[in-house]
Amino acid sequence: MGIFEDLSKFLETRLDEFLKANPHLELWGLEDQLRGQEQDAIHLLGDLKRREKQLEDSILSTAQDIQRWHSRIQNAQVANRLDLVKAAQEREAALLRQGNQLWGQMKGVKEQIEQTRNLQKEIHDRRRELKAKIAETQAQRSAQRTTTSWDTGWAKPPFEDFGRNTMDPVEESFQRWETEQELEELKRNMGR
Repeated sequence: MGIFEDLSKFLETRLDEFLKANPHLELWGLEDQLRGQEQDAIHLLGDLKRREKQLEDSILSTAQDIQRWHSRIQNAQVANRLDLVKAAQEREAALLRQGNQLWGQMKGVKEQIEQTRNLQKEIHDRRRELKAKIAETQAQRSAQRTTTSWDTGWAKPPFEDFGRNTMDPVEESFQRWETEQELEELKRNMGR
C-alpha cells in the first residue's frame, strides 16, 4: 500500500502544482462541481415533490376513511349498537393517529423542499459568480498573452511589427488543448 500512497501523494502534488500554474482550470473544475451539485439539488427537489404528492394523496384517503368511520359511529349509535360503536371509535382513533403521522411527514417534506430550493438557489448564484470569475480570468490570460514581459522589442514575434499584437490563434488553441490534455492525464492517473 505504501507505493500507492506515495504515488497518490506525488500525483496530488503534481495536480496541485499544475492547478496553481493554471488557475483557470481549477475554476472550471469548481464550476463543474457546482453544476453537479445543482443538478443533484434539482433531482432531490423532484423526488421531494413526488413524496409530497404521495403524502397529500394518503392524507386525503385517510381523511375520507375517517369520515366514513365517523358516519358509521353515528349510525351505530342511532341503532343502539354499542358493540359496533366501540369498534368503530377505535378504528377512527387509529385513522386519526395515522393522519397525524402523515401530516407530520408532509410538514417535514415541505421543510425539506424549502431548504432544497434555497440550497439550489445558493448554488446557482455561486455558479453565476464563478462563471463571471472564469470569464474575468480568461480575459486576463488573453491580455497577458498579448503583452510580453519585456518592452524592448527583442521578445516580440516579428509579425507584431506588422500591426498584429495578438497571439497566433492556432498556437493559442494548441496551448489550451495541450493544457487540457495534461489535466485529463493527471485526473486519469489519480483515478487509478
